[in-house]
Amino acid sequence: MSRFDRYMLSQLLTLFGFFALVLVLVYWINRAVGLFDRLIGDGQSALVFLEFSLLTLPNVIRLVLPIAAFAASVYVTNRLSQDGELVVMQATGFSAFRLARPVLIFGLIVTIMLLVLAHLIVPLSRAALAERTVEIESNVTAKLLSEGRFIHPSKGLTFYIREISVQGELLDVLLVDDRAPSGRSTYTARRAVLVKSDAGPKLVMFDGLVQSITRSTQALAVTHFTDLTYDMGAVLGTNDRKGAAVEEMPTLALLWPDPALVAASGGDRAAFLTEAHGRFANPLLAPAAALIGFSTLILGAFSRFGLWRQIVGAVILLIVIQMVANWATGASLKNAAMWPVAYIAPVLGLGLGLALLAHSQRPRRLRRSRASAGAPV
Repeated sequence: MSRFDRYMLSQLLTLFGFFALVLVLVYWINRAVGLFDRLIGDGQSALVFLEFSLLTLPNVIRLVLPIAAFAASVYVTNRLSQDGELVVMQATGFSAFRLARPVLIFGLIVTIMLLVLAHLIVPLSRAALAERTVEIESNVTAKLLSEGRFIHPSKGLTFYIREISVQGELLDVLLVDDRAPSGRSTYTARRAVLVKSDAGPKLVMFDGLVQSITRSTQALAVTHFTDLTYDMGAVLGTNDRKGAAVEEMPTLALLWPDPALVAASGGDRAAFLTEAHGRFANPLLAPAAALIGFSTLILGAFSRFGLWRQIVGAVILLIVIQMVANWATGASLKNAAMWPVAYIAPVLGLGLGLALLAHSQRPRRLRRSRASAGAPV
């Protein structure tokens, strides 16, 4: 590469790293807040929260890298234009396509990163996250066995244990079930035990009573019992995994899906092909976004006031490309034969970028750029 290519590429990579770090932190913190409330509220430790946060990080990085590439391209191009460096290079004979070479190299580097994430790291992290989620949600002990504290394992349900004996018995249990719109039931028992079964965990209570109140009539019914079984599995839900989701499967298995695998996942062939080709098409949005950012800004003549109108135009074009990508995903999910539409968005983005570069090569624009730089025309 020439000295100019190395200079511009270094600027792009530096700003790309900065924008990627900022966007990943913002996106990850936004997700981590909800994750923290859910895990800590279920009685999990901080180490479990850290593990889940790290497992969600690859997918967050995959989502923000194309945006970071676009932001870096726009920022660097705007700065080089304001400093007059791009105008000088154009005046010395560099065409728009020649100036775009480091941008395309930069886009290729980001594409390689995204391909590694999409085909290897993200599926592995999602599979590990799904397995750990099942383990955590199936751990009734962490959710329910907390002494001296009112907990809410699900909406409309309150559970309280005064003490847990050395033998594992739950002493002085209170269970309030307020889920039914017709009334509320309050269970109290001197002692209880949690029992595992094929249908889910059961709470077996001894020596207690049930107080049921009807909302419409405010009638109270009290029932004493020697032993009573309450189905906690119906409340907490069962989390048996029947099959892996398409996001967790390797790409080869998605491209040539086995019918048994499709049935086990609960999806269809269209979902498999959409996910597979999306892993190839979405990384190509990075060079398209970078090229659009550069080519749109290079249309503007040198100005000390910046290229804010071109920046707005670049953002609008990026939104249009993303809307096309969303439409393509929806169309391919409806029909397995529509998988080629997944490549429309990156092809359209690259085509727009190249068309804008060609438009900037028109003689009138070249004369205007050279005149701005003070060169003879």
